[in-house]
Amino acid sequence: MAKRKTKSSKNWIPKNLKKGSFTAYCKKKGYKGVTQACIEEGKKSKNPKTRKRAVLAQTFRKMNKKKK
Repeated sequence: MAKRKTKSSKNWIPKNLKKGSFTAYCKKKGYKGVTQACIEEGKKSKNPKTRKRAVLAQTFRKMNKKKK
C-alpha cells in the first residue's frame, strides 16, 4: 500500500532547487530583493522557468507568513 502525501509534508519542495536564482532575477530588474512587485512581474514573464520561480517565491512567502 502506498503512503498518502499530506499537504503539510515538505516533500513537495524540489531537492535540486537553485537558491537565489529568482533573487538574482529581481536584482537584475532593479528591485532590492524579492518583492511583491517583482513576483508579479516574474509571473508575466515570457520565460516559463521565470514564471515557475515567481509562483514558487509567492508560495514560499505565504508559507513563511503562516509560520508567524
